[in-house]
Formats: sequence, structure tokens, C-alpha cells
Amino acid sequence: MKKSPLEKGEKAAGLGGCAGSFVPSRQKNLSVATDDPLSANFKRTWERVKIQEENRLPSPQRGRGAQGEGGHQGLSVHPYPSGARKLAKLFAAIILLFPSIELARAAGTLSRFEESQPHMGTVARIVVYAPNSGAAAAATRSAFQRIRELDGILSDYQAESELSRLSHQSGGPPVKIGADLFRVLSVAQNLAVRSNGAFDVTAGPVIQLWRRARRQRALPEVDLIAAAFDLLGFRWLTLDAKQQTAQLAKPGMRLDVGGIAKGYAADAALKILKQAGIERALVALGGDIAVSNPPLGKKGWTIEIASLNLSGVPKPRPLLLHNAAVSTSGDAEQFVELGGIRYSHIIDPRTGKALTGRRSVTVVAVNGIDSDALATAVSVMDPPKGLKLIDATPGAAALIVVKTDSAIQTWKSKRWRE
Repeated sequence: MKKSPLEKGEKAAGLGGCAGSFVPSRQKNLSVATDDPLSANFKRTWERVKIQEENRLPSPQRGRGAQGEGGHQGLSVHPYPSGARKLAKLFAAIILLFPSIELARAAGTLSRFEESQPHMGTVARIVVYAPNSGAAAAATRSAFQRIRELDGILSDYQAESELSRLSHQSGGPPVKIGADLFRVLSVAQNLAVRSNGAFDVTAGPVIQLWRRARRQRALPEVDLIAAAFDLLGFRWLTLDAKQQTAQLAKPGMRLDVGGIAKGYAADAALKILKQAGIERALVALGGDIAVSNPPLGKKGWTIEIASLNLSGVPKPRPLLLHNAAVSTSGDAEQFVELGGIRYSHIIDPRTGKALTGRRSVTVVAVNGIDSDALATAVSVMDPPKGLKLIDATPGAAALIVVKTDSAIQTWKSKRWRE
């Protein structure tokens, strides 16, 4: 993995959770280094110990940090039998290796690294600050693996995903599900109640029809929409926290967590990076971005908000965020024009119809699972009611921009700051 130049801002494009674009970097699609960072660091440490033993530095050099007064390594070496000496070398290497990230952080020597991979139907991008390419590569590799794992659990495109298997058992008894799926469905159900059905993961059958409409460029037949709409309803989904089960009451029900899964995956990847010792990172999946501590010397990550790209509409000011998440939902990327009407990929679960017109919703929240789901819900709500939902959510803020036939209207929640 190579170093990445510091960019002016991370663009929260990808309106509607589709493939996002970012401020151009001079290096893109960087490949992860294949060398094991532990092996590389161990080799360097082993070489330092070997030199130290040959030079036989005096004990006063100890306790002076990584460098002694004469510029030598501050490690005293004592004569040991051959086997014990090797063991001592190993322990010394381990002691020097594990604090490396902390020492680099304290010395302000962290560098920026980034990589992008296709996951969850979009572009997953990870930016980290790490002491070297090996540490960055190992951490991002684990984070991408976690995203890939969640895609295999939450995807409604994959027939063998855990979500699809649950849908296939609709109309049957409760089904035991894993912790990730249960967490996502629990948050979804909570928001479904709070939004009075504006957010509903049981909208799968209707969403399927509108996906086909975009591919075939033809409106869904009215009777098919009516039949699919009859299968929709978050109250037909029952969760049992004690048994960790889910039950879909009606045969033919189909779940779709596209409005919440990417935010959850961003949170999960960020957690993996933190466990790997990466305290300053950004994870973006399309229009969903989660960040931890800010880059060195900065107050936060500069996040650029995608606009509707309409004349007369000023570009929103960038956000400065740390330990937070932001999601933007809208129709900039996925839509179809039929009969002179622009139909968004966003479906209103309360009507079974695709949204029309132009709008974007940007939500900032404490974590990605909330920002993603809230942005989806507020997109189908009347803006004043959507802002009430945002204001009732601790730590959340929102910006709503809607184009009507006569004007461009903007709404901001109480906590929104630019």
C-alpha cells in the first residue's frame, strides 16, 4: 500500500447509497501490500538487536527512548547461552514491535494511506493514518474482509445470504438469525415505529418491481404493485431478542435492508480498524461515510456534500466531522424517466410508489447505521415532519433540499451546522 496525498475533502456523493465519487486523488485503486507487517517489523527489529549485540552498548543508554545519546539503539545486551540468547532476541523484538503504532502516533509520524474496492454494489473506500504501509495494509485488509462478510449476510441480491434465506422462510415459524442481521433488523424496526412506516425493510417485493422498471424502462403494472404492496408492513416482522429470532408472518414477504446496511458496514469496518490500532480513519460506502479521530493536526475530517447539480442551487458547505457518520440519500444516480416524469430508486413504503422530482437528504449522526437509515426515512417524509424525527434523535442533524416546479427549497434541522 502506498501513501496517499492529503485531500481537501471526502465527498459524500453517491446520493441514494449508490456508487459515490470523491475529490480526485493523484493515486487511485491502490493495491494492498502483500508483505506481512509483523514479519517486516520483526526483521528490522531483529537487525537492530543484532547490531546492538555486536556493539555492546553500555547500560547507561537504557531509558533514553528509541535512540541513545550517541544515536544508537538504547538496549543493553548481556551474554546468554545460545538458546536463551535467541529467546531474549525474540522478546526484545516483540517489546519493540507492539508499541510501534503508539510511538509513531506520539512522534506525529503517521502517514495517510487509502484503498478502494467494489463491495455491496458500490465502491468501498478506506482511508487510514498509520505508521507504515504494512500496518495500513493489514488493517484495511481486515476491514474489507468484514465488509465482504456483511455483504454475504445482508445482501438481497445473493440467494444464499442470511437475509435471503430468512425471506425464503416467510410465512413459517421463527428463524434463528445471527447477531449482525438481528442488530440491523432491530434498529430498522425501531425506526419504522418512530417514522410511522416511512422506513420499512419489508418493502422488498415493491422495491423488486421498481428495480425491474428501471431496467426495462417501463412502469410496473398496477395489479403487480397492488399484490406486492399487500405483502409489505413492518408489523408483520416479529423479532425475539431473547431467542434472537425473526419471523415473517406472510408467505412471499421479502426483506430489503439497502437503506441501512451500508451504514452498518461502515461502522463495523471502522471498529475493525480501531481493533488493529488505527485510531484515525474514514470508511465510505457510496453515500455513507463513517469517521473516527481526525487526521493529525486537524479538528476533523472535511466532508464535501454532494449537491443536486442544479443551476441556482448553491453548493452546500463542507462538514468537519470526527467520531461521527454522514449519509446522503437522493436521486442523482439511480432513477428512470418515463413519460416525462423522473422516478427515483427510493420507494415510499407507505404508498408502494417511487419518489418523483428532485431532492437530497444529508444526515449526520453518531454512527453510520443511524445516519443511513434516517437519510432513507427522511427522503420519503414531508420535510417538516422529517426534521422533527431528526431533532428527536440525539446527536442527529439534517439538511434537506427539494426542487419543486416553482423553486428550490431548503430545510435545516436545529443541530445542523456548516
